[in-house]
Amino acid sequence: MKILPEKTVERLSQYRRTLNNYVAEYGKSRIYSHELAALLNITAVQVRRDIMFIGYTSVQRKGYNIKDLIQVIGNIIDSPDSINVAVVGYGNLGKAITTYFAGNRPKLKLVAAFDIDPKKVGSEVNNVKCYSIERMREIVALNDISIAILTVPTHAAAEMAKVLIQTGIKGILNFTTVNLHVPSNIYLEEYDMITSLEKVAYFVKHRPLG
Repeated sequence: MKILPEKTVERLSQYRRTLNNYVAEYGKSRIYSHELAALLNITAVQVRRDIMFIGYTSVQRKGYNIKDLIQVIGNIIDSPDSINVAVVGYGNLGKAITTYFAGNRPKLKLVAAFDIDPKKVGSEVNNVKCYSIERMREIVALNDISIAILTVPTHAAAEMAKVLIQTGIKGILNFTTVNLHVPSNIYLEEYDMITSLEKVAYFVKHRPLG
């Protein structure tokens, strides 16, 4: 299959998570496109288009087989082998991500954390050990780490991204508010929490009263 558009991959991940929650809550084995769409606040047309795009079809009038659809989505967006991940920046956000991450995605394994603070080096959360930044190249190579989650202070983000690229990291999830510039062979996903919050605040401000 060709490389999917970024937004399609995002929705497929959301579909899988929503379907797993749906089974856990309702115990049902099938779901219609309009039901899945309602759970995600999108249109049924979009759901059908995405699912047809990955080559899956439903039995007419019976909806999608949830177990089969979850498996198909997993076959497409997951890697055959697990991918190792590291958190860079072991402050409150880094530790929260480490705690949340444990066991959520078996194909994505958080194996290390890094920080510059000697007081944090050597500590562990969910069996994930924090190492000194100075050992990053060694630990990345030793553990075959491909993805870094960047949660360092803003002033350190650009320099830390350079260090990560030098270690051979293939993808970065950037939680800082600094827009990073990386080579074309590095996949970069940037999540700016402040911008997202300001967006919410803007639309709250313009909501009618009552």
